[in-house]
Amino acid sequence: MRSIELFAGAGGLAIGMANAGFQHAAVVEWNHDACETFRENQRHHTHAVEGWPVHEVDARVFDFSAFGNSINVISGGPPCQPFSQGGKHKAQHDERNMFPEAIRAVREIMPDAFIFENVKGLTRQSFSEYFTYIYLQLQHPEFAPQKNEDWASHKERLEKYHSANKGASTYNVFFDVLNAADFGVPQKRQRVFFVGFRSDLGAQWAFPKPTHSENSLIISKWINKSYWDEHEISKKIIPTPPQQLAKKIELLKKEYSTNNLARWNTTRDALKNLPDPETQKKSSIPNHIFTPGARSYIGHTGSLLDEPAKTLKAGHHGVPGGENMFIKDDGSIRYFTVREAARLQTFPDEYEFCGAWSQTMRQLGNAVPVLLAEVIAKSVARSLYNIRTAQS
Repeated sequence: MRSIELFAGAGGLAIGMANAGFQHAAVVEWNHDACETFRENQRHHTHAVEGWPVHEVDARVFDFSAFGNSINVISGGPPCQPFSQGGKHKAQHDERNMFPEAIRAVREIMPDAFIFENVKGLTRQSFSEYFTYIYLQLQHPEFAPQKNEDWASHKERLEKYHSANKGASTYNVFFDVLNAADFGVPQKRQRVFFVGFRSDLGAQWAFPKPTHSENSLIISKWINKSYWDEHEISKKIIPTPPQQLAKKIELLKKEYSTNNLARWNTTRDALKNLPDPETQKKSSIPNHIFTPGARSYIGHTGSLLDEPAKTLKAGHHGVPGGENMFIKDDGSIRYFTVREAARLQTFPDEYEFCGAWSQTMRQLGNAVPVLLAEVIAKSVARSLYNIRTAQS
C-alpha cells in the first residue's frame, strides 16, 4: 500500500509507517538538516529509509496532483508548537500551524485513510473551538474554506453543512490521546492521534489497546523484584519503594497474578549496552557523544533511570534542558546523547542523525516514537487489508 508522509521531521512516523508495510510515494519535509538525515541514511543503505523519495520543500507549495488516486494513506505530524504546553499557545494564529495543509492533502488526494498526530496540548480547553474545527474539516475535507474566509466563519459553515447531511461524513474520524509508555516506548509521551477512514469503505477499526502498564513496572520493581535482576542491580543498592506507592503496592500484591500486560520500559532499559560517553571519549557508536553543561535546579530536573523518561521536548529556542537529561546512579546528571535520545524515541541504532546536537535534539523532541507509530500504522493496515480481502 502506498502512502505520503507530510512534515516528516526526524522520520519517526515515517519509519513506523514503513515498518507496517506502507511504501512512501513521497516524504515531504522543509528542514534541511532533517532531509540531510534521510539522505545520509540512504547513502548508507539504512533499511528504514531505503528508496524514500524525499522532497525538501514547504508543504504549503507541494503539488499533490501527480499522485492521482494511487495513495492509500496520508500520514504526518503537523508542526505542534502552536499547541504545545511549552510553546507560545498561538494555535490557529501561529504561522507554523500546518493543519490546513494536512487537510488540503486529504482533500486533493482523498486517500483510503489518514493518520495525523499532535501534542496533547491541542486538547486543552483553550483550544476546544479550534479542535472542533480540525475535527469537522477532517470529516469533510471536500468542504474547503472560501478565499479570505477566516476559520471561525468556515467552522460555522461546516457545522451547518454537517447538520444538513444528518451527521453523515466523508471520513469517519477517530481521535484519542495515547501515552507512548503504554505501548513499550521508554518515555512518558502523550500525543493526540486523528485516524480517519473514507466512509464509503465501511472500515471497522478501533484504537489499539495498551500492551504495557505502570502497574506491571511497580510489580517488577517492588513485589517480585525481577526488574533489578534483569539489570543485575545489587540488592545492597536497590532503593526503598517511594512512600507514596505504599498503598498501591499492597493492593498489587493481591492482584498482580492476574496482570497480563508487560511492564513499562524505563530509561535504564533504553540506555542498556551503551557505554558512558563521559568516560569513553571515543565511541564507535554514531551520535553517541558527551555534551557537557547539564545542571539541575527547581523545575529543571532530569529523568529517573528506573522510570520511563520524561517527554523529550524541542523548545522554541533550543533544548530546554531538564527533559533532555537524566540522573545517574551516583546522583549526578548529564545530557542524553543524540543516540540515547533516539533510543528513547525507539529509532533503530543504525539510523544516524545529521546536524548540530541542539538541532538534532530539537528534531527528536518533535518526533513521534517509531514504535508507537508502527502500532497505529499496523492497525490501520490490517483494517484496509480486511476491506480488500472482503472485496476480492
